[in-house]
Amino acid sequence: MAPQSFPEAFSLRGQTAVITGGGTGIGRAIASRMHAAGAQTILVGLVESELAQTARELGERVGYLEHDITKLDETPALVERITAKWGPISCLVNNAGIHLKKPAVDTTHAEFQAVLTTHVVAAHELTRHVAPGMVARRSGSILFTASMASLMGIPLVVAYSAAKSAYVGMVRTLASELSPHGVRVNAVAPGWIETEMARKALVGDPGRVQKIISRTPMARFGQPDDIGWAAVYLTSPAAQFVTGVVLPVDGGASIGF
Repeated sequence: MAPQSFPEAFSLRGQTAVITGGGTGIGRAIASRMHAAGAQTILVGLVESELAQTARELGERVGYLEHDITKLDETPALVERITAKWGPISCLVNNAGIHLKKPAVDTTHAEFQAVLTTHVVAAHELTRHVAPGMVARRSGSILFTASMASLMGIPLVVAYSAAKSAYVGMVRTLASELSPHGVRVNAVAPGWIETEMARKALVGDPGRVQKIISRTPMARFGQPDDIGWAAVYLTSPAAQFVTGVVLPVDGGASIGF
């Protein structure tokens, strides 16, 4: 049944949201905005101090687990730990990732594989262990953090582009398989957002910064909360008939000239 009021439509109250890479950057913004929308928010990441700081800043209804999602054999135990402590996972945000800025011909197979493992393989492994519970309850939402690299060619990030492009296919296939069982699967595709990862990718390259601004119709970088609020929408009752979508939040960059 459709929500009957404006606040109810965008509320995540009663939801338990797990965000990988939730301690910093875009993951932190997604966690923060989901928490603001009422969700119990569980952060998963590599650096305990970052997770703890974010949890302290957000306050009540926040938990965290230090965990390396690329340790694939430990994924079932991670899901069990979360559900035992905080209850069934009703929203999963596959956000964790690593970046690699390097010419394609200089990117080694080990570097390429490391990026794919973190973004694609680990996200699939976590999804396949979380989704059955959602299917059994006939309710749930899975969100992927895609990228402009999912939608257009960007130089010097061949492994990252391959990984983020893979998300588009994963979202469509998972949505086709899971949506008949009440589980929605979507992605948000950030444009150029002011995060530490973006700063590292653009350091020492003022020409590239200007190129980004010039081809973005809104003529600026976005803020992490722009992605956070989009994530709230896609996982809220307001989007109850939205599945299989990759939503650009990019100031128009994907359609700019």
